[in-house]
Amino acid sequence: MFQNRFSRLKEFISHKLLGINDSPHRIALGLGVGVFAGVMPGLGVITALVLAIFLRLNKVATALGALVTNTWVSVVIFLLSIRLGSVIMGLHWQEVYNGWAGVFKHFSWSLLFKSSFLDIFLPVILGYFLVSLTLSFSAYLITFFWLSRIRKKKGLQDA
Repeated sequence: MFQNRFSRLKEFISHKLLGINDSPHRIALGLGVGVFAGVMPGLGVITALVLAIFLRLNKVATALGALVTNTWVSVVIFLLSIRLGSVIMGLHWQEVYNGWAGVFKHFSWSLLFKSSFLDIFLPVILGYFLVSLTLSFSAYLITFFWLSRIRKKKGLQDA
């Protein structure tokens, strides 16, 4: 069942990307920025579209990148971000996770401000930033080379 859904998602994305009348670079860059905005918490599709307008990127590819990564990778990315940020800052990831979970499980503004920014929030933010950057760069490279190859096979010129 999961493989069927993944296969349909891959087919949908491929169809949408191949239908965009733009250069492989602009499509891939838009998708990469969308992936970045989709993975980073608090950003999402609206931010991706604002970035697309500001940076003059392909808006369809940017929105697609943000939509595809926005929710379905959240749990995995969250845990990976905590681990990565903790390693970089020399902290134990379990302590960071427990601090993060404690703040949100028993949320209050006073508890939020009492929490150590450096020990709880900074590792998570740093981890998310690095994971988002890595995934967006990977999405750019994969999309660029894939679109270039497909268009070269079909004899299409870049838009």
